[in-house]
Amino acid sequence: MAAARVRRGRDEAARAVARFLDALLPPGARRAEDLRETPARVAEAFRRDLLDGYGRDPEKLLAGGIPHRGEGLVAVTHIDFHAVCPHHLLPYRGLAHVAYVPGGRVVGFGALAQLVDCFAHRLVIEEELAREVAESLVRFLGASGAACILEAEQLCLTVRGERRRGARAHAQAFAGQMESDRGLQRRVLSLFAAKRARSGARRGRGG
Repeated sequence: MAAARVRRGRDEAARAVARFLDALLPPGARRAEDLRETPARVAEAFRRDLLDGYGRDPEKLLAGGIPHRGEGLVAVTHIDFHAVCPHHLLPYRGLAHVAYVPGGRVVGFGALAQLVDCFAHRLVIEEELAREVAESLVRFLGASGAACILEAEQLCLTVRGERRRGARAHAQAFAGQMESDRGLQRRVLSLFAAKRARSGARRGRGG
């Protein structure tokens, strides 16, 4: 039943994409060979790669934590991600920096990358994506505090509208004790700023 439901949903999506193209393209353009399988390809790309986050559960991703008595900052920087903006259905991509203060448990670093994808692979604005990641670490892992900082190229800004190709959008969210602890916030922000500065220096030497 599940497989049949997936096939039915995929076929409906492909038909919808075909109608979308028919409405936008001039008469006869859809008969081009390059476009013959486009509706099916688009439907599959959205189902498997762009919107698969709806099938992921953040609580399950963070359920495998192990006991940890330390209270030092845990962070993973430069997690590459992609998402789709709900306003124009255009993708955006960038880097996520995630940090948390353990509240008795920690998870593997890979789980943090999976947590980012869980929410990024949905129709979500950048600000909401940062908030969901940070709050999930507090809610489901029991972190004392958490932060998520994002920097991304938004195609809504770079290929349409203002068309500022070099523009990058930044969003940050703090949860738990980090929401009010300015000292922790500064520690997190300085960590990511230092990483960014070192990356820039390496690129400069390489050039």
